[in-house]
Amino acid sequence: MTAPIPPALKPRKRPRQERARVTVDAIFEAAIQVLLSDGLPRLTTTRVAERAGVSVGTMYQYFPNKQALIYALNERYLEALAEKIEQTCQAHHGAPLDRMVEALVDTYWRAKTERADVTRALYRSVVEMDNDALVEAFAARVNIATTAMLASARDAALQNLESTNLTLVTVIFGTVRNAFERNLPPDKAEELHRQLVVMCNAYLGTFRR
Repeated sequence: MTAPIPPALKPRKRPRQERARVTVDAIFEAAIQVLLSDGLPRLTTTRVAERAGVSVGTMYQYFPNKQALIYALNERYLEALAEKIEQTCQAHHGAPLDRMVEALVDTYWRAKTERADVTRALYRSVVEMDNDALVEAFAARVNIATTAMLASARDAALQNLESTNLTLVTVIFGTVRNAFERNLPPDKAEELHRQLVVMCNAYLGTFRR
């Protein structure tokens, strides 16, 4: 059962019409810009509204406070990441295990490096926030996608699929996050990327037919 969203962090409403979605997208992008330029302590709904070109009243139609805005920003980020992983897994159903691993690592790594400064800012923004519901929802979507992909491998018979999948995604996600937290230089990050694929393939190699 997924943890409930804390009441204080719930948005007042979700955008349903195209114009409203454009407005909320502008608010999210403005929040990212303020996070990057001023940091979380100086981020306020007023600053974000000014950067987004909307009134504070419009901001409050959707987000009752700064914390709810940050929560929604992280929710959107994780939803987009889950979609990318789901698409990759679907595209590799029936592939050999090594191709599955390489595609999964590449997708997650690329998603984190496209805007690495944003990734780091978002990591820092939820340090003191109750984001269990977000993490659990993301993990549930990813587990369904990756488990289905691994189950379809043409060259392996995974005896304990749930445990194997948990080990694999934990190693991949944990390694990538550690790389970002350490702010590795590009050459070391790329070597880590390569070695991560090798390590995961060595682990799954024990299950190949």
